[in-house]
Amino acid sequence: MTNHKVDEYLEKVLNWKDELEKLREIMLEFQLEEDLKWGKPCYSYNKSNIAILIGFKEYCAISFFKGSLLNDEKGILIKPGENSQASRQIRFKSIEEIAEKEDVLKEYITKAIEIEKLGMKVDFKKNDETKIPYEFQIKLDEDPILKSAFFGLTPGRQRAYIIYFSQPKQSKTREARVEKYIGKILSGKGLND
Repeated sequence: MTNHKVDEYLEKVLNWKDELEKLREIMLEFQLEEDLKWGKPCYSYNKSNIAILIGFKEYCAISFFKGSLLNDEKGILIKPGENSQASRQIRFKSIEEIAEKEDVLKEYITKAIEIEKLGMKVDFKKNDETKIPYEFQIKLDEDPILKSAFFGLTPGRQRAYIIYFSQPKQSKTREARVEKYIGKILSGKGLND
């Protein structure tokens, strides 16, 4: 069943409009719940997210939330980032490419729904496997409210911050990143929210 929020989103979208509408049409064949989450068309089964449609600069994609659990026998799933643990995308650059892969895409969507029906979970790396950088640990130790807010975030959001804060080689740059994002953490938001 279509959602008016997604209708409004697709009316305003400039890039990949036809492709996103075609992907939406395919997703709706599966009787999934349609909503606008994180500003993008999102499809769920029994309130569990299955996939989201995203338009990027150079391509559009269907991104499966538990894509790492899909058996990718066709070799078409792509990790969206080097630190992605669960999400996997199928990328498209034309409406013709979607039409060519439609049957395979439907197979993957069916599998993604089945994974959700079976209650399968992604085996995420624990945050203790990702070391909190010294500059951020000091802030957490000094501020119990910040510490509580940080550990109240989802594991994925915590991990995203830890990775982002750890990337710079210089301590001064790591400190600046921590300072810049304290407000977001206190607001309960993730790095990219």
